[in-house]
Amino acid sequence: MASKAVAVWGSYVSQLGREDSGSRRSGFALNWNRDIERSCKFGRIGVSGDLAALLATKPVEDENPASPTVELQRLVEQYGNNESKRLHKDVNSLPRPLSVTDLSPSAKNGLNVRVAYQGVPGAYSEAAALKAYPQCEAVPCDQFEAAFKAVELWLVDKAVLPIENSLGGSIHRNYDLLLRHRLHIVGEVQLAVNHCLLGLPGVRKEELKRILSHPQALAQCENTLSKLGVVRESVDDTAGAAQFVAASGLRDTGAVASARAAEIYGLNILEEKIQDDSVNITRFLILAREPIIPRTDRPFKTSIVFTLEEGPGVIFKALAVFALRDINLTKIESRPQRKQPLRVVDDSNTGRARYFDYLFYIDFEASMAEPRAQNALGNLQEFATFLRVLGSYPMDTVL
Repeated sequence: MASKAVAVWGSYVSQLGREDSGSRRSGFALNWNRDIERSCKFGRIGVSGDLAALLATKPVEDENPASPTVELQRLVEQYGNNESKRLHKDVNSLPRPLSVTDLSPSAKNGLNVRVAYQGVPGAYSEAAALKAYPQCEAVPCDQFEAAFKAVELWLVDKAVLPIENSLGGSIHRNYDLLLRHRLHIVGEVQLAVNHCLLGLPGVRKEELKRILSHPQALAQCENTLSKLGVVRESVDDTAGAAQFVAASGLRDTGAVASARAAEIYGLNILEEKIQDDSVNITRFLILAREPIIPRTDRPFKTSIVFTLEEGPGVIFKALAVFALRDINLTKIESRPQRKQPLRVVDDSNTGRARYFDYLFYIDFEASMAEPRAQNALGNLQEFATFLRVLGSYPMDTVL
């Protein structure tokens, strides 16, 4: 059977190992380690002294000058002490070598890290960025794609973007952008979302005729908004809706946004927690230019995308590679291929059948540092026409 090329973390693997033996390292694992090593850079330092200049120093004359031998010994000891102090100073001025724990997404609480998010200040994405990196500089972007490009162009260090919500489902736009851009998932953030109904000071909610917000937020507050009998209008983000209401001064217009947005733009909170379900969680992905080193000392999640040949049982076989190795799947998402959405199959005597050609996105609970994860993907590559690892990263278990 001909070997198929697989795009993995920016490199191509021609053939993966097919053995489940822990003593053998597959091509997948070797390629993984090579990609990680490329992101590490090492330098050398040197410490020098000038003994000749020190020995040329003229000693202070006294009544009992020391012998030349004693004086030379004194000068050598003085040089040694000075050189030792200089070496100690130089070593202390060097950057501390990074440890594995420094490479986690929340290193130094995000100090001096610039993090892009979609929206304006007060957006839930900004709150997610600050949860991931409490001391970061949050950089607003007008669209999701702008946040991706900001990372690629080195304008920011990371991007935090929503990928799914417990009520509204997946954000398909960001699934498409994950494949289009060569960024890596280095972490996730789960954020509890509490929608508030906002209005201008002095306005009662019964006076509102129109409500602005992001389409997902409007959908998550369907019951409350239906009872109010208001007209719903979609905007790019929740905080942007609050900003518009404050700037326009329209007393019959409200917004669905966060309590922080109300504080920033000077609006009143007319009602809190108006979402249909009290448990409303949005999951965000943290994206970076380089992957992080996967570990096994804490729960990890790995995200992949792949395509399959058309045929009976191929999806079953794809999922079986994880079940056989006791790997739990947490997310399965399918998206039609944008450049080649249809596949024509000549499987009948009367005509040619047309099928959608899908990309399959899967999240599973295992680190790429584990042999079982490497072997599962090696097995999947045997019948996948395309396979790419989007990231292997720590799970967020704290709300």
